[in-house]
Amino acid sequence: MDPRAYNREAWNREVENGNRWSQPVDQETIANAKQGIFSILLTENIPVPKRWFPPLKDADVLCLASGGGQQGPVLAAAGANVTVFDNSPAQLKQDQLVAEREALSIQTVEGDAANLSMFASESFDLVFNPCSTVFMQDVRAVWKEAYRVLRHGGTLMTGSMNPVHYIFDWYKMNEGILEATYSIPYSDLTSIPKEDLDELIEKGQPLEFGHSLTDLLGGQCDAGFVITHIYEDVMLDSPLDKYHPSYIATRAVKLLKA
Repeated sequence: MDPRAYNREAWNREVENGNRWSQPVDQETIANAKQGIFSILLTENIPVPKRWFPPLKDADVLCLASGGGQQGPVLAAAGANVTVFDNSPAQLKQDQLVAEREALSIQTVEGDAANLSMFASESFDLVFNPCSTVFMQDVRAVWKEAYRVLRHGGTLMTGSMNPVHYIFDWYKMNEGILEATYSIPYSDLTSIPKEDLDELIEKGQPLEFGHSLTDLLGGQCDAGFVITHIYEDVMLDSPLDKYHPSYIATRAVKLLKA
């Protein structure tokens, strides 16, 4: 199986099914963003602090694996030059819908976040990556490419799943029972029993990959980034979040040349 091809079609279906992360922002949200009033998410609930953002007026922003008509249009309305990059054509169409509706200039590009070869080195001031590396096998390759396409002094903002989210038996967790079952790194392709994988594929659900903190955080550092800020967030209606947050959001920078 080609995980990228499978997840592309799975997310196309998620758009059809009205997934929360495929719902375009409304006109009021765009109008407010044009006045500098906005909040966007890297994780599920907590908005990204305003102090994390560089000046957005005329900034070149790559919304990485960020289709769905949400973050990209808001940043464009706030004055940025936005490129939305995503694996799913249907997700990108949501951004095109808002751009046409609100007369926003947004470029959309389909592709693999681990391969940004269509972009020249040092093309962007900000890479904004909401919680989507969970659908990618090689997260270190994503960090390396994000570092390459950022200008010196540029910022990477990303949301990730905490590895603890993936160690428990999902069926039992849905019953409120937390039973440590899987090791990290986790992969739907290799960690769960075949019958569970077959059921997941039959339902057309996206494949997920639970990366280690060494790869999620250490991988950013190894790529050259300096992590400056971090916060955690909870997944609503998850038994785990009575005890531990499921999400991590980070802000990292590509240092200026000496």
